[in-house]
Amino acid sequence: MPIDLATALGATLPAREFSWTPTDVQLYHLGLGAGARPTDPTELTYLDDRAPQVLPTFATVAPTLGETEAPKVSFPGIEIDLAKVVHGHQEVLVHRPIPADGKATSTGRISEIWDKGANAVIVQEHTVVGSDGDPLWTVRSSIFARGEGGFGGERGPSAKPALPERAPDAELLTPTLPQQALLYRLCGDRNPLHSDPEFAKGAGFPAPILHGLCTYGVVCKAITDALLDGDARRVGGFRAKFAGVLYPGETLRIKVWREGAELIGAATVVERDDAPVLGEIALRIN
Repeated sequence: MPIDLATALGATLPAREFSWTPTDVQLYHLGLGAGARPTDPTELTYLDDRAPQVLPTFATVAPTLGETEAPKVSFPGIEIDLAKVVHGHQEVLVHRPIPADGKATSTGRISEIWDKGANAVIVQEHTVVGSDGDPLWTVRSSIFARGEGGFGGERGPSAKPALPERAPDAELLTPTLPQQALLYRLCGDRNPLHSDPEFAKGAGFPAPILHGLCTYGVVCKAITDALLDGDARRVGGFRAKFAGVLYPGETLRIKVWREGAELIGAATVVERDDAPVLGEIALRIN
């Protein structure tokens, strides 16, 4: 069914109460490849049994930990086949360091819907408050829905920021594991696009692809480790636009520039002639 703009835009999404433990944090970090340097004291802070430091991108999985069903794209006025959907962009803003264990409540809404002609872009915004009543983080994300445009909405912004013309301040090579998608999906994203070869082929890919949010977290961790001394508390926020796919086992090339209070950049795939994966990367430094 076509998107019902009048119903969908501004619609309130169901509130969700959730909790997490240090084990959940450890599993998330392992899903990003943490532990590759198993005797490095800084690396092990991501995997401490009692009080692991928490990468802010953990916010993207915390509400769905333990889910075993594939997600549905079903909102007021919106019903879309999962095979038509890819992640557009993701942004996390943390209002204070995320604790290693906690309880919280998430409330959200459909904040923007753009009609791109043949396709559609749907933006969600969620605010998460801890059990003490104070804000923990805000998450904004968009999905790109193929073939769901033409419903009469505004086209929306199209300009994108340019990277500096000078050489990057850092260039990081970050490998991923062949089994990384199978591990990361245990954090609650069971979309078969990342595990089922036949489903992936039906969606137009030769093999299962790595979760976009896994790539997102891998890049945030790589930048934090290389340029912020591995201190997740120094990350005030992280955003990126999904520009292409990464297959488990491929290597990321991450170019980073310092621009004021942000580290900006882009990530590409080494094995495929630097095909783009993430663009418009921006890490806010506390």
